[in-house]
Amino acid sequence: MDYTQFLYMREELSLIAVLLILFVIDIMRTQRQVADTKFGTLPPWLPVVLMVAVTVINIIPGTSGEAFGGMYLYTPMQTIVKAVLNIGTIIVFLMANEWLQRPDTRIKQGEFYILILSTLLGMYFMISAGHFLMFFIGLEMASIPMAALVAFDKYRHHSAEAGAKYILTALFSSALLLFGLSMIYGTSGTLYFNDLPAHINASPLQIMAFVFFFAGMGFKISLVPFHLWTADVYEGAPTVVTSYLSVISKGSAAFVLMTILIKVFAPMVAQWQEVLYWVTIASITIANLFAIRQQNLKRFMAFSAISQAGYIMLGVIGGTAMGMSSLVYYVLVYLAANLGAFSVIAIIEQRSGKVEIDSYNGLYRTNPKLAFLMTLSLFSLAGIPPFAGFFSKFFIFMAAFNSGFHLLVFIALVNTVISLYYYLLIVKAMYIQPNEQPIAAFRSDNYTKVSLALCTLGIIGLGIASIVYQTIDKYAFGM
Repeated sequence: MDYTQFLYMREELSLIAVLLILFVIDIMRTQRQVADTKFGTLPPWLPVVLMVAVTVINIIPGTSGEAFGGMYLYTPMQTIVKAVLNIGTIIVFLMANEWLQRPDTRIKQGEFYILILSTLLGMYFMISAGHFLMFFIGLEMASIPMAALVAFDKYRHHSAEAGAKYILTALFSSALLLFGLSMIYGTSGTLYFNDLPAHINASPLQIMAFVFFFAGMGFKISLVPFHLWTADVYEGAPTVVTSYLSVISKGSAAFVLMTILIKVFAPMVAQWQEVLYWVTIASITIANLFAIRQQNLKRFMAFSAISQAGYIMLGVIGGTAMGMSSLVYYVLVYLAANLGAFSVIAIIEQRSGKVEIDSYNGLYRTNPKLAFLMTLSLFSLAGIPPFAGFFSKFFIFMAAFNSGFHLLVFIALVNTVISLYYYLLIVKAMYIQPNEQPIAAFRSDNYTKVSLALCTLGIIGLGIASIVYQTIDKYAFGM
C-alpha cells in the first residue's frame, strides 16, 4: 500500500488530530476539576486555537489527485470550501462560550466540541468522496452527531423533541437516498463517480434513482418540499446549534450536490435542471411567504434559511465553473451574515430569554451596538448594497442568467423584494416600534464580541473586496 495517498487527506487527518486532542483532554479531567474550573471541562480558547491552526496549515491548495483507488478525490476547490466551513465553525465556537458556561451545559462542554467536529469531519468526507459509499459514510457521520447536538438542551425549549424530529426525518431521508443509490448501482454496476457517467443513460429507473437521491439531499439543504422539519428543529435546538445547522451543514451539502450533479449525472442534465428549476422557485417563494407570518425569531430564521437555500440552487442549476465559484462565495457571505444575526439572537436569549420579534421593540435604545450589528446582518441577507450579500446575489444571479435561466432569475429578483420586506420588519422593531419595557442593557462577553467582530468584518470586508474587484475588472476589460 502506498502511504503517500494519505497526503491528499491532510485536512481530514489534521481535524482528526484536533478531535483526539480535545477528547483526551476532556476524559482526563476529573469530576471535581470540572466543578472547580471556572471555564468548565475545557478552556474555551483551546478549540478555537486548534481550528485556526488547522485552517492556516491547510490554507494553501495542493495538486489534484485521487487516493485509495478513486474512493477519495482531491481538488484545490475543496480546500477553499473546507476553509470556509472551518471559519464558520470557529465563529460558532466563539458564540457558544457563554451558553456553555451554564451549570447544565458546562459539564458537557467537551461533548459539544467533539460532536461539532465529528459532523465537520463527516462533511469533509462528503466533499472529497469519489465513491457513493464514501459519500454516504460522510453523510451519516455528519447527520448522527447533529441529532445529538439538536437535543443537547434536552430539558429546555423542546430540544429533545427537536432532536427526535431531526433524527427520524434524517433516517427517512437517508433511506430514500440509499434506495436511489441501490438503483444506480443496479443499472450501472459501479458507484465510482468517474465511472458512472458512461453508464448513465436517463432510463426510467435511473430517473427514479435520481429523484430518490435528490429527495435525500433536499432534506439536508432544506429545500421545498423537503423542508417541513426545519422550523420545528431550528426553534427547539440550542441557538448555537441552530446557527451551525443553518450555515455549515447547508453549505457543505449544497457544494456536494453540485459536484455530484456535474460529475455523475452529467448525461441527465436536462432532467435534473428541470427538477431544480421548480424546486428553486418553490423554495424561494414559499419560504418567503411563510417567513412574513413568523413571530419567533428562530422560526423566522428557519424560513429565511430555506429561502437562501433556494438562492444557492441558482448557482447549482447551471452546472458551470462560474456557478461553482458563485456558490462558494455565496456560502461565505451567507455564513458571515447569518452567523452575525444568530450571534445577536443567542446573546439576547442568554441574557433575557426572549426570542420573539416583538421583544426586540426598542432594542436600539438599550443596546445600540447589537441593534446595529443585527441590521448589518439583515441588510446583507436581504442583498442591499454595498454589503456583501448584494454581490453574492449578483454573482449567483449572473451564473444562472448566463446559463439561460432568465425567467428563473426574474422570479428570484421579485422574491428579493419580499425578503427585503420581512427583514425590514425586524429593523423596524428595533429602531421604530415603541416598547415600555425593552430588553435591558448588557455587555456581551469577550468571545461573543470577537464572533460579532468577525461577522461584521465579513459583511463589510467582503462587500468592499467585491467593489474593488469589480472596479479593477472593469478597467482591465476597458484596457
